[in-house]
Amino acid sequence: MVGMVRVHEIGGPEVLRFEQVEVGEPGSGQVRLRQTAVGLNFIDVYFRTGLYPQPSLPFTPGLEAAGVVEAIGQGVTEVAVGDRVAYAAPPIGAYAEARLMQADRLVKLPDGIGDQQAAAMMLKGMTAQYLLRRTFPVKSGQTILFHAAAGGVGLIACQWARHLGARVIGTVGSEAKAELARAHGCDVPIRYDREDVVARVRELTDGKGVPVVYDSVGKSTFEQSLDCLAPRGMLVAFGQSSGNIPPLNLGVLSQKGSLYVTRPTLMTYTAARDDLLATARELFDVVQSGAVRIEINQTFALRHAADAHRALEGRQTTGSTVLLP
Repeated sequence: MVGMVRVHEIGGPEVLRFEQVEVGEPGSGQVRLRQTAVGLNFIDVYFRTGLYPQPSLPFTPGLEAAGVVEAIGQGVTEVAVGDRVAYAAPPIGAYAEARLMQADRLVKLPDGIGDQQAAAMMLKGMTAQYLLRRTFPVKSGQTILFHAAAGGVGLIACQWARHLGARVIGTVGSEAKAELARAHGCDVPIRYDREDVVARVRELTDGKGVPVVYDSVGKSTFEQSLDCLAPRGMLVAFGQSSGNIPPLNLGVLSQKGSLYVTRPTLMTYTAARDDLLATARELFDVVQSGAVRIEINQTFALRHAADAHRALEGRQTTGSTVLLP
């Protein structure tokens, strides 16, 4: 029996219950993983609240963790017993001391990457990689806008975009978050609670707008994001922490300058194992080179996952949060 967090009913953080559950032996293509650190992400909230419905109850949330392979099933060639590994992939179930996981979704960790560091960066860091390198490949000299610049993905993306030679404008909700974003590569943090974001972006770009806006906030920022774009610019909507984006009349995109909108996911960009490995490798490289620092600013015991969710939803977290089994 191992401890894991389970959700028996959709609802608030209080529905996250720590229980003892049998894990079992790995089947074909699976491993049993003893987990040493679990990543906290806003998508976990979407599962808990039912925004992303699960086929049945109860379920264990979580898509990201690091640990050690304890046992392997038939046909597993990707990893071996004793390997340090990490993942950011379905199926959900990461909020656990141990679990079964598909071997082809695991990535071996290099010696220079610690377990907590890996759990803090796999989902957020690989998200930053596909956003900046593949969805809209950022080039040196470009100015970009990144919402929630002091969040987990934001702090990584700001550093990475600066490393690529971009000028980074970011939105933040407090002076402390503005300072944090600035310290992580955000050239101009905008206080969305005090400033007109669109007017400030236009001012900073001599009225032209930016070629790309990366937006994980969703409902409350969508219109702003479109209005910050230059003609033929791209809105990359990769989350909706403020709520679902309402239906869009495509005619608006033509009126605002032949704009592009995409709703990408990490799971699509890493569906092929070769893409997963290449994405992780590039993330490990920028972290080990020092170009990107991974900030673990909060840790919670796994059994206190409800408190972690309250902090995350209350905008009381910065950088990455790790749950410790």
